[in-house]
Amino acid sequence: DKETASDNTGSGKGVSENTGKSGARGDVQKQMVVERYLSVSYPLPRIKVTSPYGYRKDPFTGKRKFHGGIDLQAMMAGTVVKVGQDKTSGKYVTLQHGNCMISYCHLSKILVARGTAVRPRDAVGITGSTGRSTGEHLHITCRLNGKSVDPAILFEHVRRVQQECVSALAEL
Repeated sequence: DKETASDNTGSGKGVSENTGKSGARGDVQKQMVVERYLSVSYPLPRIKVTSPYGYRKDPFTGKRKFHGGIDLQAMMAGTVVKVGQDKTSGKYVTLQHGNCMISYCHLSKILVARGTAVRPRDAVGITGSTGRSTGEHLHITCRLNGKSVDPAILFEHVRRVQQECVSALAEL
């Protein structure tokens, strides 16, 4: 398929643009796919879940208790809506990604301020063991439309977006 577009030089000549898998349109499609791939990221280069979302044996009391996040040992564009420190989460950063709020907790150091716009792969803090913690790790909590959800959905979203983009690039 071919399509003619104006060359915008006033010469009256048309510029041929290939709408197939190569040429200007293919380059634009490729750039869009690469940008989408880069729009998501895992929070750390290596992920090992050490304590999953849901009910578990509390490491401090030994009693069954709900754990509202995922603990990880050493994700999407958003805005820093809160930074702080409390007895439970220790030092934390909360990001808003549309209708999703993600908190990164137990940080040893916070690297962003409230109102900061962040991109995938931007560091927002350094893992630590502040607050109610049994050792250094990154604890992530996720609220979707105000409701607590398993943060593992974030990793599935990242995996799916990246897989779709790799497939789309292979077809271009």
